[in-house]
Amino acid sequence: MRRFINTIKNIFKIEDLRTRILLTLGFILIYRLGAHIVLPGVNPNELAALEKQTADGVLSLLDMFSGGAFSNASIFALGIMPYISASIIVQLLGIAVPYFQRLQREGESGRKKMNQITRYITVLILLLQAPTYIANLRSQLPPEAFISFDTFFKISSVIILMAGTMFVMWLGERITDRGIGNGISLIIMVGIIARLPYAFFAEILVRFEGVGGGLLILFIELVILFLIFMVSIALVQAVRRIPVQYAKRVVGNKQYGGVRQYIPLKVNAAGVMPIIFAQALMFVPIMIAGFGGDNMGAFATAFSNYTGFWYNLTFAILIIVFTYFYTAVTINPQQMAEDMKKNGGFIPGIKPGKKTAEFLDSIMSRITLPGSIFLAIIAILPAIVTLAGVNSQFAQFYGGTSLLILVGVVLDTLQQIESHLLMRHYDGLTKSGRIKGRGSASAI
Repeated sequence: MRRFINTIKNIFKIEDLRTRILLTLGFILIYRLGAHIVLPGVNPNELAALEKQTADGVLSLLDMFSGGAFSNASIFALGIMPYISASIIVQLLGIAVPYFQRLQREGESGRKKMNQITRYITVLILLLQAPTYIANLRSQLPPEAFISFDTFFKISSVIILMAGTMFVMWLGERITDRGIGNGISLIIMVGIIARLPYAFFAEILVRFEGVGGGLLILFIELVILFLIFMVSIALVQAVRRIPVQYAKRVVGNKQYGGVRQYIPLKVNAAGVMPIIFAQALMFVPIMIAGFGGDNMGAFATAFSNYTGFWYNLTFAILIIVFTYFYTAVTINPQQMAEDMKKNGGFIPGIKPGKKTAEFLDSIMSRITLPGSIFLAIIAILPAIVTLAGVNSQFAQFYGGTSLLILVGVVLDTLQQIESHLLMRHYDGLTKSGRIKGRGSASAI
């Protein structure tokens, strides 16, 4: 406890770190205030039907990512997810389109161009999602919830929703540039945490007034949640270290090198991206089911039930496939082998060049399989605990995208704070002085 208090004091002794943390908290406060500002022309007292719609199912997940803004009919109702979708599209274009591949190799200038393209794609996505959200409001809320549902209201609401998402995106970028941590990830995390108290109190009511079980069952649920949280941390941090021997080089009369180092290959190098990719595909049949109403087919019916067998089996398979896909995109064994060869390095017992690339590729394939399976299990845990009797809102914190985002973002933010402290010769947050984050996978 004393070490923790001293660390907090050291954080506020560093002016740059203190300023960054205060700016981050200020930007987050602005975001949370905006999440409670209702669209002009909508009566905030008539949102009960919208809250009921987002109480469970996939829409509850969307509402959680927006920090409740979706069910509040807020100006930030669409949240940051359109920007995330645009980022995924740009990453996929970077695989297939030579122009985007060239931008990736141009360094900072290429990154700026890709960010600008991402913003344009975000606007295009918003042009589709904003009118859809307004149409959903019309179908869910009673007529008295609107002052006037005319053309002016529709157009102005679409513009406000688009501006709200772009403003949230701007807040995220400012946090990344001037605050601490990855801004977009922090905004998503804050939205998730904001729903935790509501979900927890709902579970308390269920235990003491609903299905029963009382304090004992609630305590068991919290213990299980803690264990899943610890397993998720282990999954994020797990690595396989490959030894690399650097040959000696003679420059003049001095010898350099001859040092053994290690390449850390992550078991879950793809981070949370496979779940996001898979979830995006799983939304398609749910949208079909939503438009189909009572006449929807058996296929759409089965895949609209997020606790159903076929939904979760398909979800798990997609996560495993996307884990391999995204790992292949982010880690290039051929490039790693070439870099080692250029710097006089080699893996003991493996020939430099092609053999090294094949060895690294085989190692990544082997460690990615258990990592992808664990990722899939964690992703479908909310459905499992829901069937076990846990409230659907509280069940979302037992795994899935929400838990992995919480774990990854917290570790990355603490890692940045740790770096600031160690750079100025202060004690870090842990005895070892190291906190392992997700590295390159930190950006969601």
